[in-house]
Amino acid sequence: MAYDEYLADRIKHVLKEKRVSFIGKNMMGGLMFMVDEKMFCGIHFDKKRKTDLLMVRIGEEASIEASTKTGCQPMDFTGRPMKGFVFVDPTGFDLDDDLAYWIQLCINFNPLENQVKRNNEVLRG
Repeated sequence: MAYDEYLADRIKHVLKEKRVSFIGKNMMGGLMFMVDEKMFCGIHFDKKRKTDLLMVRIGEEASIEASTKTGCQPMDFTGRPMKGFVFVDPTGFDLDDDLAYWIQLCINFNPLENQVKRNNEVLRG
């Protein structure tokens, strides 16, 4: 596998503990967890650093606040940061409480993403 199975199991454990329905998909050379048919969080192997990164979709506001947390960095594997997403290196999710923190930010943002999508559809319609 191109990603850390142990980290995948830890993420699954937190999601199940928080009663979040999810689907795991192999994407972008890693594993992506989908919630409500949207990217939620995932594991990306950084070839340059030779380590797994946690990818979390937490929204723009939370991204700004979380940028001061240990291990947090912009998600920019395309060369351009993606708004609302961040990477977290292993120093930021080594402890179970730290991993649960990042997953909770994803949970908090997920329903808001639906609202943003609906509002944009109304504006276009």
